[in-house]
Amino acid sequence: MRLLITCLFLLTCVVSEAQKKAPKPTWIQLFNGKDMKDWHVKVAGHPYDDNYGNTFRVQDGKMIVRYDQYKKFDQQYGHIFYKQKFSAYLLAVEYRFVGEQAPGGEGWAWRNSGMMLHCQDPKTMGVKQDFPISIEYQLLGGNGKDERHTANLCTPGTNVMMDGKLFTPHCVDSKSKTYHGDRWVRAEVLVLGDSVLTHIVEGDTVLRYEKPQIGDGTVSNYDPAIKKDGQPLTEGYIALQSESHPVEFRKVELVDLSKYMKDPKKLEAVLDELKRTGKAKAGTKQ
Repeated sequence: MRLLITCLFLLTCVVSEAQKKAPKPTWIQLFNGKDMKDWHVKVAGHPYDDNYGNTFRVQDGKMIVRYDQYKKFDQQYGHIFYKQKFSAYLLAVEYRFVGEQAPGGEGWAWRNSGMMLHCQDPKTMGVKQDFPISIEYQLLGGNGKDERHTANLCTPGTNVMMDGKLFTPHCVDSKSKTYHGDRWVRAEVLVLGDSVLTHIVEGDTVLRYEKPQIGDGTVSNYDPAIKKDGQPLTEGYIALQSESHPVEFRKVELVDLSKYMKDPKKLEAVLDELKRTGKAKAGTKQ
């Protein structure tokens, strides 16, 4: 019995020591809950940094998307970009859809938004360009009765590899759970440069793909000099979408993993720590 107790004690000490040595992930708050000073807006049909119709605004500590100053949506798709590029990271947003869709919004855009990853510099977008060349983690809300998965993949001006093959369709379904109503949902994406991307919703891994690159995809009115098909996407800007349905973001945070990319053991350790503490980051119902 004494030997067993001693072994358990030693094992506990070893685990505790390993946890002490493991890199501690640091969450960077991209949205400060007060203003949008670290963000830049690009709305289709309008110049860079023209926040047409006050589409993106801060209210009650949330970044919100509204269309009350639009006469008609008229395919004026908008994106708000964080000020700097990232290459390897874990990004998390907590979002919810509210209210009614803007008049003139497309049927497919009902309760539809997205996190845009590895985006082109918004300054290089054409005035009439609809979406940035990027990888989209699509955010969808349910209608209260039917299945409608979130955390899907869409590819504006891009392609990815899935199951060892080049994937060229514009979107693929994640098969996630459906989230109805105005509840808050926590969506996370693990991006490791131009290697693997993993979509996570409320702690569940729902989609994985690799080797993002500029390619076909659905994007219009872009500068051909920017769309270099076949070019790997190793880094880029992060953006949130406005696609005609009101949406709110109460948290946008990120763990920068770039410093661990050349040390697989440290990268694995910090990812294990993120998994271990993941429950503390789960979204909550409103």
